[in-house]
Amino acid sequence: MRAVKGNKEYTIDDTQKKAYQDRGFDILDETGTTIAYGRGKTVPYSEHIALQEENEKLRKQVAEILGGEASIQESGEAVQPPKKARKREGA
Repeated sequence: MRAVKGNKEYTIDDTQKKAYQDRGFDILDETGTTIAYGRGKTVPYSEHIALQEENEKLRKQVAEILGGEASIQESGEAVQPPKKARKREGA
């Protein structure tokens, strides 16, 4: 089992799990799957996951609505098609 926080990573056993979790370390199993999340995070993890799922759902809806007009980048901004050049008045 591993405790990970930022660039720090420690190999721990089950008896140390709670102590590291209380200090804000995420606890991972041998395969790298997160078992428990560290305490003291700014956003509760359950809320973060719910927002990620909602974001993904909304991105799919936007893609369906816009079709080929705009594509959504990973940054979350829509890429608009180039605007047509306007003719100058009086020219």
